Amino acid sequence: MSERLQGKTALVTGATSNIGRAIAIALSAEGADVVVSGRSAARGADVVQKINEHTSGEAHFVAANLDGSARASQQLAARARDILGRPIDILVNNAGIFPGASTLTVDEAMFDEVYAVNVKAPFFLTAAIAPQMTARGSGSIINLGSWVARLGIPVGALYASTKGAIETLTRAWAAEFGSPGVRVNAISPGVVREAIENDPAAAMMRGTPYGAFGEPEAVAHAAVYLASDEARFVNGAVIDVDGGRTGVAVIAR
Repeated sequence: MSERLQGKTALVTGATSNIGRAIAIALSAEGADVVVSGRSAARGADVVQKINEHTSGEAHFVAANLDGSARASQQLAARARDILGRPIDILVNNAGIFPGASTLTVDEAMFDEVYAVNVKAPFFLTAAIAPQMTARGSGSIINLGSWVARLGIPVGALYASTKGAIETLTRAWAAEFGSPGVRVNAISPGVVREAIENDPAAAMMRGTPYGAFGEPEAVAHAAVYLASDEARFVNGAVIDVDGGRTGVAVIAR
């Protein structure tokens, strides 16, 4: 690895599995010291062990239940800064939940919970961390959107709307906090998951140039780029990492 993030600090939410886990490992492999945040202490310990044994960066786990309250987000930001011993240079807002419910099966409690985790939590976490970045004149905030925010599918309308909100917030925050040294961008992954035999979700990638599920590491590579100085001229952007799902016409076969 080139250690493009040597000396940097990072906080990754939802970092105990899948995309968040891959991002935390990739950032640390480039030299960053990373706070791995999530709800499962066991899975968090596994990620921390992997990072500390195999990468140049140092990792710490902070348990957090990002329920959408400002207090929960503020506490995570404070604990991450305390553990790292210095301000946070890179914030990755990755934590989210996806109920596979249709509009007609979503009740008010589910609606409130999904918006709390997917929108309110990153909103207040960014509010807790971005001002220190602007004061220092450096920092990178990376939000995780989704291809379903811009290409409708017949399930998951609630989730899709939260990711649309995140992509809108990305542009708004780039205007609010952005400067020559502070950048706010988003990654919009396609279908990224471990392959499951006879998985019906495989149809979502049929006909795309890639033609299959993406791997979490593909998203992690994009996160490293956005966190690094190589992306210093990139601000307010949403980068599609989706195998061509949203940008290329899919021909039914």
